[in-house]
Amino acid sequence: MPSSTDPSANSFEKLHLGCGVKHFPGYYHVDALAYDHVDHVGPVEKLDFIPDGAAGHIYACHVLEHFGRGEYMDVLREWRRVLRAGGTLRLAVPDYGACAKLYCEGKVDLPMITGLLIGGQRDEYDFHKIVFDEKTLTQALLDAGFSSVARWDWRTTDHADVDDYSQAYLPHMDKENGTLVSLNLEATA
Repeated sequence: MPSSTDPSANSFEKLHLGCGVKHFPGYYHVDALAYDHVDHVGPVEKLDFIPDGAAGHIYACHVLEHFGRGEYMDVLREWRRVLRAGGTLRLAVPDYGACAKLYCEGKVDLPMITGLLIGGQRDEYDFHKIVFDEKTLTQALLDAGFSSVARWDWRTTDHADVDDYSQAYLPHMDKENGTLVSLNLEATA
């Protein structure tokens, strides 16, 4: 496993926060759990080992919803701190608006969206504490110091070949005809 105490050999240019089992070549991986590819085992909300403005890009897929109502703004500010001016934060969170619409239209039942709303609950970290829609998350990013926010398409990323929750569709895995239930927003520092 890579050293979690000597980041000098690693670049913070591209960070993958809360990476879990997903490995993206060329990224510095941070997770609370010690998977083999994780470069730093520790919390993603306290990046004290990374200097201000050291990163050019952060990717955090279905991580932010694991923080509570009184916590997530501090997490966004911390991620903004480690980004240099002009750097990007690429976020993916469960899309409450898309889930609610599908549910209200009778296209899905509650068990089909329960994991998106409250987490998989497979370990102590896998619980969701907040929900987001595009308007709310966009405003939070602007309030945290980001200058602009726009949707991003998973198909156009350098990690499009790694199936993660940014590619979550209902019906499950129907990427051609289903509804994307991941809210994918990119913010510029």
